[in-house]
Formats: sequence, structure tokens, C-alpha cells
Amino acid sequence: MDLTKDEEAALKGEQGESLALAYRVLAAIGEATNADRLLSVEWAHLSGINYNTIGDAGEEFLARLSKDAKFKIKTTVNPMGFDFDTVSKYNLDEEFIKKQSSIRNSYEKMGAIPSFSCIPYEIFDLPKKGTHVSFAESNAAIYANSISKLKTNKEGAFSALASALTGKSPFSDLRKDETRDPNLTIRMKVDEKDELTFGLLGYYSGKVGGSSVAISGIKNLDKRSCKSLCAGMGTSGACGMFTFGDAKGETVDFDKKEMQTIHDELNTADAGDIITLGSPQLGLDEISDLAGMLRGKTFKKRCMVFCPRAIQEQVRKLGYENEIERAGGEILYDCCICLTPLIDKKDVDGVITNSVKGAYYLRTSNGVDVNLKSLRQIVEEETK
Repeated sequence: MDLTKDEEAALKGEQGESLALAYRVLAAIGEATNADRLLSVEWAHLSGINYNTIGDAGEEFLARLSKDAKFKIKTTVNPMGFDFDTVSKYNLDEEFIKKQSSIRNSYEKMGAIPSFSCIPYEIFDLPKKGTHVSFAESNAAIYANSISKLKTNKEGAFSALASALTGKSPFSDLRKDETRDPNLTIRMKVDEKDELTFGLLGYYSGKVGGSSVAISGIKNLDKRSCKSLCAGMGTSGACGMFTFGDAKGETVDFDKKEMQTIHDELNTADAGDIITLGSPQLGLDEISDLAGMLRGKTFKKRCMVFCPRAIQEQVRKLGYENEIERAGGEILYDCCICLTPLIDKKDVDGVITNSVKGAYYLRTSNGVDVNLKSLRQIVEEETK
């Protein structure tokens, strides 16, 4: 790659070891992805926030890094393992709480906005179309590319962290217009469309698609379904964006048979002990919908609802929190379904959820079975 004089100096350590490390990461990624240069990015969104994700090595690395490193650009962060406001209600290991606190402190010390959300596109003002950002959360990267018309690769934890420290990213892959053009079209052939259907479509698309896919047969997509599509796609493969309509090249169908195959892969139980909603986290519109659906109803079993703290004041002011809690739901902030220690196979055999991404991680990381069904079906069957 061609580096500027300032970038070369930072790479050589003339601006400190933290920046040198960050530039080494970017240089290595750039060489591996055939980037000819680094370019400026305006916003980094980081993963690697949950202690279950990065472990002791990650926690210790961040503690050392935060002693002198500072983020150069706007930096937001993914969910943690739990909500510090309600952690006393759960029988969590004290060591986990201590380590998670250390991770949170390290990111805040370096200048991260304490968003702890996987839906930054929904709680922050977005830059103008075409702006380069560096998003490590997969659903957020796909949403940014496909819906918000920003430009980012599906960054890893280290590459997004390096971008936060430097304000730079390699000019490769989905940052290039020619790579963003899909060469595969997936035709939507399922008539019954809800957020679960689109989550399964996303999971299928991630499996069969390359960097970018086109999806035809869809006209209107509400926010819940759009987020579900992005999350499913980000879970199953390397695909980093989609367009609506037809593209040149191969065409495949997503029909009821394909949908059932994906559903059978992820749905491992006919029932569950608890209900979980929020992977991606629920935004204000979805919380409003849920509160409306629950009027006059009560959950038959425990229901955990995961949201970003950015909407907490509005959720309370508008009465949504009272309505959901009256129905037996628990609202948790700063965390989500994925990789949380709040759901443990020692206490729970099966979990009911409408999230394809949540289903995948509950099974593979938490070790629990999953009963996968739409939100409307959950409310109809799991309330009284």
C-alpha cells in the first residue's frame, strides 16, 4: 500500500506504540485485501465488548491499551453481557461482573460513546450517503451499506478498533463501487412475510451470496423485518450488503422449501422455558409495537426484552415500560440475546425467540435449544 508520510511515521512508532500497533493491523489487512491505500473514515462501531466474546486476554489487552490510547473519531460500541442497573437481580459470577466492568471502563477511557448497542444506525444521526465508516457489528455493517447507503466492510473487532484509533481503513472490498454491485439475485418466493421470514431469508442469503446480493420480489420492508434480514445475513456468511431488484448473473429462488430447511436447522425445540426479544436490540418503534400488542395480555412465562439505553427515557415517558412490565416482561438495556450470561443452560433448557441471529448464538454459544417463531405468534401463543 501507498502510505502518506504521517501514516509511515505512525507505523514506525513515531507517534507511540498504540498507534503503531493500529497501523500495523490496518497495513496487514490492506495487504491481504489488495488495498492500494488507506482512506479516512468518520465513525467506528466496535465489537468485542462482551467479556464472553474476548475473555481474559481481551480484557487485559484493552486495559493496557487504554493507559495511553485515545480514539480519533466518533466511536460507538456493541452490547455488553448484562445491564449494570439490573445485574443484582441475576445470579451472575462476580468475576464476570468485574471483568465486564473493566472492559467498559477501558473503552470509555479511550473515548468511546457508551452506547452498548448493536443498532447504532437507529440511535445516532447518520452521516451523508457515501460516507466511509468502519462497523464491526455485522447487522450494522449490512444495514449501513444496504439501507443507509454508507460504505463499510464487515469489519472485525481489531480492524474497527484500529480505525477508531487512527481514523483510517484500507480501501478494499465493499468500499469500492465495483465490488458493491451484486452478481447474484435471490428471488423471494414466500408469500407470508414477517420478520422471521426475512431473518430466514437473510440467513439463506448469507450462505449463498458473495460480497453483495440482490433480492427481488420485495416492495415494502418495515424496520423490524429489515433489521431481521440484516442480522440473519450477517450471521451465516461473509455477505456484507444487499440491493433490492434484479442483478446481472445467476438467479436462485428462496421458496418455502428453502425457508423450511433453514428453519429446521435453527429451530431445535417445540417449546421453551423463557422468551427473549432483541437481537438486534429493539428500537423505539418496535417497543411501541410490542407494548400495543401486549395490552390486556400477560406472558405465561418469563420474557426478556433487550433495548439500547438511548431510548430508555422515551420508553418510560411514553408508558411502554409500564405496559411491558405489567405484562410480565423485563426490559434490559446495554445487552442483547447474543452471548449474554443471563441465559444459562444450567437454568434453561429452551428459549423462545423471533430472532434468527439470536437462535444461532443461543444454540452455539449458550448451549440451549431454541423454539423459533414470529413475534405475533409468540404474543398469540405465549400470553393469556
